[in-house]
Amino acid sequence: MVLWAMAPEGARLFSWALALFALLATLLAVLLARLLLDQYWKYTELKPIPGFSPWYPLLGNALLFERDGEAFFRQMMHYFEDFWNISLLQLWVGPLPFVILYHPETIEVVLSSSKHITKSHPYKFLHPWLGTGLLKSTGGKWRSRRKMLTPTFHFTILEDFLDVMNEQANILVQKLEKHVDREPFDCFFYITLCALDVICETAMGKSIGAQHNQDSEYVRAVYRMSVLIQERQRSPWLWPDFLYHMSRDGKEHYNKYLKILHSFTDNVIAEKVQEVKNQERHRSNGEQSRRKVRRAFLDMLLNATDGDGKKLSYLDIREEVDTFMFEGHDTTAAAMNWCIYLLARHPEAQRKVHRELDDVFGDSDRNITMDDLKQLRYLDCAIKEALRLFPSVPFFARTLLEECYIRGFRIPKGVDAFIVPYALHRDPDVFPEPEEFRPERFSPENAAGRHPYAYVPFSAGPRNCIGQRFAQMEEKTILATILRRFCVESTQQRDQLCPVGELILRPNKGIWIQLKRRSSSGS
Repeated sequence: MVLWAMAPEGARLFSWALALFALLATLLAVLLARLLLDQYWKYTELKPIPGFSPWYPLLGNALLFERDGEAFFRQMMHYFEDFWNISLLQLWVGPLPFVILYHPETIEVVLSSSKHITKSHPYKFLHPWLGTGLLKSTGGKWRSRRKMLTPTFHFTILEDFLDVMNEQANILVQKLEKHVDREPFDCFFYITLCALDVICETAMGKSIGAQHNQDSEYVRAVYRMSVLIQERQRSPWLWPDFLYHMSRDGKEHYNKYLKILHSFTDNVIAEKVQEVKNQERHRSNGEQSRRKVRRAFLDMLLNATDGDGKKLSYLDIREEVDTFMFEGHDTTAAAMNWCIYLLARHPEAQRKVHRELDDVFGDSDRNITMDDLKQLRYLDCAIKEALRLFPSVPFFARTLLEECYIRGFRIPKGVDAFIVPYALHRDPDVFPEPEEFRPERFSPENAAGRHPYAYVPFSAGPRNCIGQRFAQMEEKTILATILRRFCVESTQQRDQLCPVGELILRPNKGIWIQLKRRSSSGS
């Protein structure tokens, strides 16, 4: 009798469940149909542009990609070599169309525009780590943050930072001393830890002593997170969050490496906040500190206010700290490593750097000043040439927020522009014999008249890298300190480097060098 009484209620519940399922299925079908129609429309619009095959609905060209990071980068570079004479290419990653740009005139259309400042869809996978800090924000928030952060890179503040760069560079050469006149060793991690110490103390005002800890959990987490994010970016089946959370990579991303990265910055911020409170307490008690307090990026963030006069929230601060920690150490570390390698492989260029250093410093072992950096013109050319051959960011992308024309092709609004500095910098019309390392390319007389968008290691236009001067100063200071002390050699061939183009361009096999001691009077 009881079962019989419940039957109508059970039937009603089943009917409701069936109706809900039908509604959800209908909504899903409508969304899928809309997605397919939108994709078909863009596919038709972009059809005149040469593209890759095979192409599949919803997956695009994703099945074409090599899964290994090193093989994927090599694959992409081979495509650009094969299609160099074609103005631009189209490539579909899942349902998203990209136009690939690798000529100065085509890149200028996007980078010179104040409209096309929005980072493309695949950048959203950086969100759990970096939030919507300066790297990822757009529109009003980006303009507000950019305006707020620009004073951090004022000349007088950068001059204060030079003390830190000298200190950390001197620690680095002390660490390298044990390798003098010994077997080849991988210098990549040494230089990366030095760059990490520099960014922590300059941007956060906090010394962490990374160079004294050769097994930095933070650095290794950055490397692994970069791999995971790039694998997800080229795998549209991992784009839905609920699927990614269930995958092995997703669990590794969220449960391990994201926790390491956020814990690191949380601790740095907490210690800095406590330090500021202690300073305020001492001042209120009339105590004076004899220690010179350096201005730091985090100090400014803790006191910054938005357009409405409100202070930044903790999450606002952390997303900017995470952004600067990542961009401020990883890109500069890669640039310095590539430059060391190229100078080690080109003894004549290295001798010119040594002669310049001797002219500026003579027998002195004093710290480097801002005036010294201005005089290191050939070293500056060598760094720029290294960034030409091995740009720290090998590719980046923007979403086109309005229709535009590139080389006569109509590009609809909403398409992503994929910009490839690694290929752009190898344009033989701009850089003859592009694979050759020739610092002289960047002397004032040789660089005069060059297309302004032919060389973009720090991007270009309104959304160029805010930390460009900081990076150049750090790279010159650390490389000059190393080369004042040592001669660098390498037997590692270019084809043994095996570059991996993740978020940052890294050598998969490291940078293997040998060190010899030198006197200031010669190599």
